[in-house]
Amino acid sequence: MPPLMTRCPIYDLDNRLLLTAGTALTDEGIAGIIASNKDAPYETRPLLSHGSVRSDLRRFIAPLPFPVIFKGQETVEELIGAMEHISLSSPFFRVLDYFKQHDPFTYRHMLVVNALSGLLYKDLFPGARERSGNGPTGYIHDIGKINVPLHILNKTTPLTPDERDVTLHHTITGHVLSCYYLRDPRAIMSVIERDHHERRNGSGHPRGIRLNDPLVEIVAVCDVYDALISSRPYRPVSFDNRAALEMITGMAEREEIGWDGARALVARNRARKLHYTKQEMSSDKRGVSPQGNNYGIIAREEDVKGDPMNKKKKD
Repeated sequence: MPPLMTRCPIYDLDNRLLLTAGTALTDEGIAGIIASNKDAPYETRPLLSHGSVRSDLRRFIAPLPFPVIFKGQETVEELIGAMEHISLSSPFFRVLDYFKQHDPFTYRHMLVVNALSGLLYKDLFPGARERSGNGPTGYIHDIGKINVPLHILNKTTPLTPDERDVTLHHTITGHVLSCYYLRDPRAIMSVIERDHHERRNGSGHPRGIRLNDPLVEIVAVCDVYDALISSRPYRPVSFDNRAALEMITGMAEREEIGWDGARALVARNRARKLHYTKQEMSSDKRGVSPQGNNYGIIAREEDVKGDPMNKKKKD
């Protein structure tokens, strides 16, 4: 497989250029990026002790459907207790702080996907020893979006082709930044950053590989699900929960994800908490996509020219 190529320049958190557009991400190149980080190693701190992360997470998982998913206060407390042992390197707290201030949608999304991933991991791999100590939890999967201009992240109208390319590039950027700050391209966070938009049938990006890492797939499932049921700038209302679960089921039917992850998520959404292996999956699709949803819609050239939001901006 040919190496990944950067389509956009990649900057570190202090706005220092790490890679120019059109650079091949070879093992040697990643090693050079890691070696260039003279500030490492960094202090690590517990995730839940940082700022208002603990209270913010509780607030984010308070509305429906999360009380059903987390099965009431006992499971919430169990999850919070498990997350007490999770620590992050200090640069990633800077990412959280940035999004909390400038893009609350992404800030909330990263914390909720973190919590959901930990819950599904526990259901799918009970008693398993988690890779790198934390499995898919304790990591923020969208740090690459810090290189995406805010006017693109917060855009309410369809993206232009160039803007879509910049947005899709967040997986590559996130991988490079994780390698740079963690000094380990094989760390699970570095892998999750790169591969959480890959799919089992090879239809994902950025590499178009057949995803076969169960930890990354858990994050991928939770990423899609939470993006559907939460507020987003590009649509006036979110998907209802039934429609979101049907979208996840459809992904399993198309072999984009495995059935175990889809069943585990559906089982968590049921009042009767059946073991995921006993959860029946309906092929009936009655959910309705929200009106005005601009996700995946690319602006026409004639619309781009007349849209002031597409003029170059500085955030």
